[in-house]
Amino acid sequence: MAGTLVPGVAEVLADEHASPLFASHRATGVHRLSTLCGSVVPGATATLSDPAQLGRLARRVADDPGQWLSLVRYDQGRRWYHCLARDEACEIWLLSWLPGQHTGFHDHGTSAGAFTIASGVLRERAAPDGRPEQPGRSLLPGAVRSFGPGYVHDVRNESARPAVSVHAYSPPLSSMRRYAVMSGRLQLTGEDWEW
Repeated sequence: MAGTLVPGVAEVLADEHASPLFASHRATGVHRLSTLCGSVVPGATATLSDPAQLGRLARRVADDPGQWLSLVRYDQGRRWYHCLARDEACEIWLLSWLPGQHTGFHDHGTSAGAFTIASGVLRERAAPDGRPEQPGRSLLPGAVRSFGPGYVHDVRNESARPAVSVHAYSPPLSSMRRYAVMSGRLQLTGEDWEW
């Protein structure tokens, strides 16, 4: 998806990723993005069934901004996202979030998943038993959330600064169901097949 670079955002991210934490990760390096899915579970050919493995994969990618920082774009009209890697076992996505942007309540079809905050702050609200949590949890840089198939949540940037997150799914996403909150409960409103 094409996006525009919002003035000032590149400088904010460059400052955050110039920190000693990111410098140490650049020095040690990680696997190339194209080999990351298979490297989490050597010989994996179908899926990575453990959401914690997906969390480690997302964190490994986020910890090496030299591999993805130049790709980040911001779109004021909608969330920007970019697929970094995909194979038969999993896929890795890079997402950016301007203040006020959010996903709405959704699941990930039959895929397990995880995401981590690379920069900025996001808020996640899960919906156990079809009832949205209040007020949800604030996720700071380094936070990781992992989940199995059927997990429903809403992720949003309620802060005044942009954010970037890295997401991993296994098997690769094939659909996402969307939900609306009606009378305090989630109601299915549609399903997305392409993004």
